[in-house]
Amino acid sequence: MANCVFCKIIRKEIPAKAVYEDADILAFDDINPKAPVHVLIIPKEHFASLNEIAEDKREVLARILIKAPEIARLKGVRSSGYRLVLNTARDSGQEILHIHFHLLGGRRMAWPPG
Repeated sequence: MANCVFCKIIRKEIPAKAVYEDADILAFDDINPKAPVHVLIIPKEHFASLNEIAEDKREVLARILIKAPEIARLKGVRSSGYRLVLNTARDSGQEILHIHFHLLGGRRMAWPPG
């Protein structure tokens, strides 16, 4: 998508501090962190939200979930704990319409989130 901020980051048109990258996914530090560790994990293929991923494309979600513990380790929060959040559509708080997971850690998280 030409105007998608995350697609521009993937294409290196907008700088981001990459934490992890492979052929299918990119993880980078959030520029407006909500916790001491706040990493966004995105598929390189554009999907607006979880609602937009076709059955034959869902493998990328499994890859993100499998890589999340490694990304948490790279950021130093694997042992202490981290939260992985996926917002879907505007009422959930999804601001950028490119599916993305928030990996949050570095402090004790309240439940329910507030």
